[in-house]
Amino acid sequence: MRVFCETLGVDIDLAERPQRIVCLASSLTETIFEMGCGHRVAAISAYCSRYIPANNLPVAGDYLRADEAMFQQIKPDLILLTTGIQRTLGIRLAQAGYPVYALPLPSSISGVMENLNLLGGLLNEVESARRLRQRWEQQFQTLYLSAPLRRPRVYIELWFGKHMRTVGALSFIHDLVEAAGGDNIFGRDRRAYFTPDLAQVEMARPDVLLFHTEPEYPVDIAALIEERGWHRWNPAPYVVAGSVQKGQNIIHEGPSMMETATWLQGHFHFWARHYR
Repeated sequence: MRVFCETLGVDIDLAERPQRIVCLASSLTETIFEMGCGHRVAAISAYCSRYIPANNLPVAGDYLRADEAMFQQIKPDLILLTTGIQRTLGIRLAQAGYPVYALPLPSSISGVMENLNLLGGLLNEVESARRLRQRWEQQFQTLYLSAPLRRPRVYIELWFGKHMRTVGALSFIHDLVEAAGGDNIFGRDRRAYFTPDLAQVEMARPDVLLFHTEPEYPVDIAALIEERGWHRWNPAPYVVAGSVQKGQNIIHEGPSMMETATWLQGHFHFWARHYR
């Protein structure tokens, strides 16, 4: 079957039911396992094992690199990754003749669901994808209905080494926080990710500071807050620290984002009960 990958601008020859899938995006790998197709995954990225059952799958790369020597052994019939920082890798693999498909980075929860549909089509598992989508949508509906009546105003900060980012309206992370019951203070900004103006944060005085850090780039959040003088706010902000751990990773859009949303909502309920 000939398939056009719009994000890479290439045609690929897709097997009827791909059986040797190399997945270099942890959210897609988790989704494939959740659809009951984990036995068709031949290799994963360095980050995927955090979100799937224990396994002996070989690591074939990460966000920016791929082990093409391993590809020669596996002979994948489908390589999956995303756009964003992985797009350059996808183009290079496509030019080398590999059957690679890059799913677009979602700008909303709806985009996450669209990618689920697309993944179901690529794997010839449309019905499995639809069932997972229905379950996911039901979970989100339950989440919306159980949100706290007093919604905290939330400042989101993502740390990637030297690259600090916050989240605007065009990110699924914004939707995740809103679904859990928080109001993103930059939720009217029409960007997805950008460097925040800390003076604006100071003026907004959010109720909750939501941080995401990664083990490769540790951040002393308490020291950071004190350095900025935010510890002097009255009332003091409630701090939530996310990580790459399954169920606490706000930048991960695989099925376990529902665990993350429930974890976040627990913090928002705690704030609503104990903070004024």
